[in-house]
Amino acid sequence: MESPTLANWVGNVESFTSHQWQHEPAVFTPETLGSPFDLDELDSAFESGLLRTPYLEMVRSNKVTVPAEAYTTSRLLNGTTHHGFADRAKVVALLRAGATLLLRHVDQWHLPTADLVTRLSGELDRRVEAFFFVTPADCQGLATHRDDADVFALQVAGRKTWYVHGAPTTADWSLGELPDDEDSPQLLRSVLEPGHVLYIPRGFAHRAVGEAGLSAHLSLTIRDISLADLRTALQQCLTEGLTVPARPLGEAAIAEAAAALLGHARTKLATIEPRDLLLAAQTAQTRHLADAPRSQTFTETARDWESGTPRTKRAGLGSVVRTWRRLRDATDTAP
Repeated sequence: MESPTLANWVGNVESFTSHQWQHEPAVFTPETLGSPFDLDELDSAFESGLLRTPYLEMVRSNKVTVPAEAYTTSRLLNGTTHHGFADRAKVVALLRAGATLLLRHVDQWHLPTADLVTRLSGELDRRVEAFFFVTPADCQGLATHRDDADVFALQVAGRKTWYVHGAPTTADWSLGELPDDEDSPQLLRSVLEPGHVLYIPRGFAHRAVGEAGLSAHLSLTIRDISLADLRTALQQCLTEGLTVPARPLGEAAIAEAAAALLGHARTKLATIEPRDLLLAAQTAQTRHLADAPRSQTFTETARDWESGTPRTKRAGLGSVVRTWRRLRDATDTAP
């Protein structure tokens, strides 16, 4: 595994992959953390006026649901009431009352975080997502739970005590909160301070409790391949190069398509190796990075507009308008 981004957090990547990666939790103290999201960025997000559900949520570890209207407000836009806009005063009041603020998929709406996620995803060939948690002192946002991802927690403010327990004992393990009757041994207890990085392997149960100050951390989840991913990849491999009509007409044509599909799949199956399936699944996980070309900025659009490119498009539009007018006039004069 070669990852300059990871090296900034864990130091020697080779040592990390040999000892900790998907094996045991660990805390690291890099010289510079460089988190793209912190409390200042959180304030900016609220002040933009665009932050809304489902990107923000307030949670409690006692299973009591915090209704969205308790931390959001409504706005009147063009005569229509729209709900779910973040209300900082309500959020702060709930934080003081012991709730935790959770921001989901920060990488989808915060450009510096998106850049970090894109870079890390490209280095690891895995899908990466970003979440941000703000927890008051002596409070816990989520009960002890398991995630279907390796997690890096970047502490950016305050102090937080983390408790990490063992891995699942069977392959058929469940996500989410640990059942009351499951006794998982505690492997790590550590107080994270600003600048610290905690690594939690996929499936290892964990919880976090706020300590001094308002505790905040950026959580980066690194998704690995699941059975569902392998099934999708297998379907893709088996149908690659298949030239059967998408909508055969009649029973005979449908039977012929079924026979062609089975024959093609049997031939392909004999050539597919496990590594081919893994590669197809990994490619599908990170395809969005290649399939999402950078869109033209408004500044670039304005520059092109000045160069005359859009004027050609406007001429084309004018031609369409003139054609529509001729058709309208012809319809109006028809007997």
